[in-house]
Amino acid sequence: MKNIQSLYYYGKQTIDQSDIDAVSKILPSQFITQGPVSQEFENALKNYFGAKYASVVANGTASLHLIALAFGWGKNDVIITSPITFLSSANCAIFVGAKVDFADINPKTYTIDVNKLEDKLKLYAQQNKKVKAVVAVDFAGHPSDWKALNSLKKKYDFQLINDFCHALGAEYFDDIQYAVKYADAVNFSFHPVKHITTGEGGAVLTNNELIDKRVKMLRTHGMTKDESLLEKNDGPWYYEMHEVGFNYRITDFQCALGINQLERLNKFVASRRKVAEYYNSFFQNDDRTIIPFVSKSVKHAYHLYPLQIKFDELKIDKKDFYYRLKENGVVFQVHYIPVHLQPFYRKNFGLKKGDFPIAEKFYEREISIPIYPTLKKKDLHFITKAIKKTLDSY
Repeated sequence: MKNIQSLYYYGKQTIDQSDIDAVSKILPSQFITQGPVSQEFENALKNYFGAKYASVVANGTASLHLIALAFGWGKNDVIITSPITFLSSANCAIFVGAKVDFADINPKTYTIDVNKLEDKLKLYAQQNKKVKAVVAVDFAGHPSDWKALNSLKKKYDFQLINDFCHALGAEYFDDIQYAVKYADAVNFSFHPVKHITTGEGGAVLTNNELIDKRVKMLRTHGMTKDESLLEKNDGPWYYEMHEVGFNYRITDFQCALGINQLERLNKFVASRRKVAEYYNSFFQNDDRTIIPFVSKSVKHAYHLYPLQIKFDELKIDKKDFYYRLKENGVVFQVHYIPVHLQPFYRKNFGLKKGDFPIAEKFYEREISIPIYPTLKKKDLHFITKAIKKTLDSY
């Protein structure tokens, strides 16, 4: 068995001395929780991604929860998302008592299939039920079909949310600021494996002032000092709570790290694209594999490199392949187990295997192989040869 330090994992953070210095500068300051640096990070995010408003929060799940609360999702509301995503994209609806449903993925882009989504919207309309919101996931860093999604939003009148956690630095029709132009709110995560990190952290970006105000209030226990909302005012210290909120705040020292990381986002994404180019070149002529497709309208951000291996056709057991590849020095992850197959969703929503066959087949074939900015050519040579060697061993 390889030593854990010598294994290549699918992702990891990129931290240098400038990041350490940025955090160290904040630790002796007056504010180390939420203070002026948090606001500075919000301004930097607004400027980079072209949003009118930004709220930084504790993590990406918190930001989705706050979006659900801010938009008023609740009992009897239907929220549709992709089955190929992390649990939070669906769970955020459960947090507020809404119902979750799914639309299968596009077999090329792995993002939500707009045709299957419209089929589902029509089905609900026929039942005199209204879909409250759609959470579209820019999976792996490939933007969804946002023009088509926006057209469906206008036609069926639902709220449109971009789960943008994988796509920082992606472009849609040559626009790096596309996310807030199509979605009513945009969700960010700054987990260590993402393009930029604050350790744990997230953000909500929007062009809707009322949504931003609600997110900012709800991330701090539902408290407000806004004089226009107060029933009375005892003085500068006075606050009121008009609804239950949460402690979803992030620290200033985390935001200092985020600011410094954001300044290098272009460089990080460029490095990821070079890694993807190497993998594409290596695997594109191997008929045992399928490399990620990239639409002409898109510049992929490559949070993930989802390589498909035709385990079914090759009669290879995926679990066995995992252990053999690990013995050869590479540990893949799988993104994701289809959410509708989780016991909770099967038991509570009557979902079952076969409901979303494209997502299920993708799960059976997908492996996420190492992709992060510090990988060198020698590392990529090792990784690709290890995968080929493991495939050849069958």
